[in-house]
Amino acid sequence: MEFSYKTIKSPIENILLKEKGSKFIGFAFPVNNELELKISLEKIRTEHPKATHHCYAFRLGMNGENYRANDDGEPNGSAGLPIYNQLLAHEITNILLIVVRYYGGTKLGVSGLVKAYKESAKLTLNETEIITKELESDLEIEFNFNQQNQIFTLLNKFDGKILDFLTDEKCKIIAKIKTSQKENISEQLSEMQHISFEFL
Repeated sequence: MEFSYKTIKSPIENILLKEKGSKFIGFAFPVNNELELKISLEKIRTEHPKATHHCYAFRLGMNGENYRANDDGEPNGSAGLPIYNQLLAHEITNILLIVVRYYGGTKLGVSGLVKAYKESAKLTLNETEIITKELESDLEIEFNFNQQNQIFTLLNKFDGKILDFLTDEKCKIIAKIKTSQKENISEQLSEMQHISFEFL
């Protein structure tokens, strides 16, 4: 099973490519869900209301299983697909890549458009920093007050990040750990007494 994926670290905006008078401007955004996608698209449409086309492609999910390529009025397959193919070529997901076009008076033809959108997408991605993100899971552990040290030591060992810590007669911790470590930490917790835990 995969426990990590590649995406871009931060948004990149206004990467310009000129082709026969037309201007192609590239934008890339890291996105985690459909809502972030819509917000980023809306932002670019608002910033470039006079653009002839707002073409884009996105991939969401561990293996980019949720994806779309949109030509926004350009000839079928001449814009969205060349953009999408660059996302595949860079093996990245959870990303939205938009290329805004201002028509410059000279028609480029389908092959010219494919080339320009591909080039614009490529230039934009070349400016981004591609990072590998590890999948994380939330873990809730309940334990006796006198077991705190044991639990903290264990979480430390697995680079756990504590999100919440409640102390009472029974203590409760909610922590984030790498999904790849789920089995290992479960095994060790199962061996401890007076402890209950679950993945949220």
